[in-house]
Amino acid sequence: MSQTDADQQRIALAEAWISQDPDPETIAELSAIIDAVRGGDPAASADLADRFDQRLAFGTAGLRGEIAAGPNRMNRVLVSQAAAGLAAHLVEHAVLGQTPSIVIGYDGRKNSAVFARDTAEIMAGAGVRAILLPRLLPTPVLAFAVRHLAVSAGVMVTASHNPPNDNGYKVYLGGDDHGSQIVAPTDAEIAAQIQRVADTALVPELPRGVFETAAESVVDEYIRLTAQVAAPPAVQPRVVYTAMHGVGWQTMASVLAAAGFDAPSLVDAQIEPDPAFPTVSFPNPEEPGAMDLSFARAREVDAELIVANDPDADRLAIAIPDASSEIGYRRLTGNEVGLVLGWQAAERASAVGGDSGPNGSLACSIVSSPGLETIARAYGLDFEATLTGFKWISRAPGLVFGFEEALGYLVNPGTVRDKDGISAGLAFLSLAAQLKAEGRTVADHLDAFVERFGCHDSGQISIRVTELARIGEIMARLRAEPPAWIGGIRVERIEDLADGFGELPPSDVLRIVLEGGGRVMVRPSGTEPKLKIYIDAVSETGTAEERRAAAFAAVAALDAGMRELVA
Repeated sequence: MSQTDADQQRIALAEAWISQDPDPETIAELSAIIDAVRGGDPAASADLADRFDQRLAFGTAGLRGEIAAGPNRMNRVLVSQAAAGLAAHLVEHAVLGQTPSIVIGYDGRKNSAVFARDTAEIMAGAGVRAILLPRLLPTPVLAFAVRHLAVSAGVMVTASHNPPNDNGYKVYLGGDDHGSQIVAPTDAEIAAQIQRVADTALVPELPRGVFETAAESVVDEYIRLTAQVAAPPAVQPRVVYTAMHGVGWQTMASVLAAAGFDAPSLVDAQIEPDPAFPTVSFPNPEEPGAMDLSFARAREVDAELIVANDPDADRLAIAIPDASSEIGYRRLTGNEVGLVLGWQAAERASAVGGDSGPNGSLACSIVSSPGLETIARAYGLDFEATLTGFKWISRAPGLVFGFEEALGYLVNPGTVRDKDGISAGLAFLSLAAQLKAEGRTVADHLDAFVERFGCHDSGQISIRVTELARIGEIMARLRAEPPAWIGGIRVERIEDLADGFGELPPSDVLRIVLEGGGRVMVRPSGTEPKLKIYIDAVSETGTAEERRAAAFAAVAALDAGMRELVA
């Protein structure tokens, strides 16, 4: 088929798309591209091909992509098809004689409220009881509502910490799934229903119905239960808080007040929801520069702690004073926060364990610090290493705490079965208050951790690509030519998880186990065009400073070695 024929075929698909698109903005956008293709513009032709040669894939993470026209973008047509497909799945799997139900939440991103309302109306039209949360709210509130309202499923419209023009669609299941995100094979079953809708129905013809709006009491109950994560503080740490232009502050403020904490000093420029995220390049606390305003505010008030949520408040970043830093503060890594919170959770489990000892498990993803297993062993708790994502971590049996290094923490699994940056923020603030009452700091507590459990240092390499095939090429090369040494450290073995490993289901992950207890994990990102490399090293001998020096040196050597390997 000639290029001209291919263009004409795509133009026909695009015009059919326009005929069912309810959004004037995406209609105008796609119409302009069609005109440019007809005018011979090669860039427009490539753009149209990218939008119509494939669909945005629905997987265990739901949907996530750029807001724009076409089936390979996030828009009202795609979301309507997804809603209808999910509705069909819920109806098909409903208990005989019971009406399936769903609760829908949304954040402050562009089109989030529109996508949520479309979903609610289409669900209701398909015979599903649809409940829309009363206003824009954090993702953890939606995850809580799935269990609290005892519904069949939940949808959260959010792209978390992605760039401003992205949006997404996360799906949770109630019942036996207890409010966790979907896992295989449910994702494929829903995807097949979505494709069926796309192939056989037009969006304007999808029935729409009347949905319910949840009462504020749902949010109030989340606040009440989350506040129970912390005991009332004996002293008040000086704290700075940022919502990163997201939806976290209103709920966080209510939780802090209910738990007895003073209101923190705010990063005013970032405290209200703003879909443009004007003060950051990426609204992700991990990205360089994202917390610069927080550091500046902290210096103004001499803060002892910085608490940052990402835009949908399911992630948490913590920073503490650091005299050796030019900016006066240091953001803790996700592993540092996770290990400190894991230690806190183990202490609490031990306190309530009684004569029989502590019960329950600590869990983290396979790419997060092995230090959590060390904590679990020290306290007689079970340990679970899962695939990446809280869809897996939240399902660990007997879970009392779970985390992943990408700033995700689950401190109250009895309330929420997903990462929750609000409850985790409160838990860390409670720890800081306790330490202050004892005349100690978070930095002192980190020293105590190293002395008790060893120094578990970590690093990460993220390689962003423009061509996704590049990631596959690197993974294939590592499998075909496995390294014997990395950064001067001998490789003991390489575990390929492609066909599963132990109790882990298949996943495109390589686990490289090194002499001396080090480890390197390599995997493609599940949400971004990145290859991610996770480096861990441990030192348990010598003084705290000697342990740190040895672990830091090992991580630096492994970092340099992996960069050479994947260049």
